[in-house]
Amino acid sequence: MRRPTRRLPNPKCRGKPDTGLGSGTLHKEGKIEVLICFLCTGNSCRSQMAEGFARQMVDEGVLVESAGVEAHGLNPRAVQVMLELGIDISHHESKVIDVERLRRADFAITLCGDARDRCPITPPEVTRLHWGFEDPARAQGSEEEIIAAFRRVRDGIRFQVQQFLREQNVLRQPLA
Repeated sequence: MRRPTRRLPNPKCRGKPDTGLGSGTLHKEGKIEVLICFLCTGNSCRSQMAEGFARQMVDEGVLVESAGVEAHGLNPRAVQVMLELGIDISHHESKVIDVERLRRADFAITLCGDARDRCPITPPEVTRLHWGFEDPARAQGSEEEIIAAFRRVRDGIRFQVQQFLREQNVLRQPLA
């Protein structure tokens, strides 16, 4: 039995049809109920992982996107460590923040200090959160040590996304 979902207040987003700008989950009537944007510097690792986790866990009616201050391309190590958990983000694209789309979001969540500092101004209706994670792409050492850094960041993001979705009452299914 499915529990009822509490819808988050955002009159700008609720009930509006999808504009085709995103590719997340839509409400069964084709309406976006909640829009969550994960933001990072290059939209190559951390924000892509957060988007991948959230898409696996959210209720219907929650649209999940990610973008960056810049587009650095998808990091193959991020793809690799997500595949270890059965989540394929290889089809994701590295995108630059669409300011108009961001202004219609319910949540803008930055995953690094650079994105937090450089993110465009959002209206007060957009709840901005910051989850600071180290950049695994800057990890140094052997390949094993670098992959271990990616896994640490991945696991931290997984925990944070799951906790956030649970707090917002839009967690459909936690990952095992």
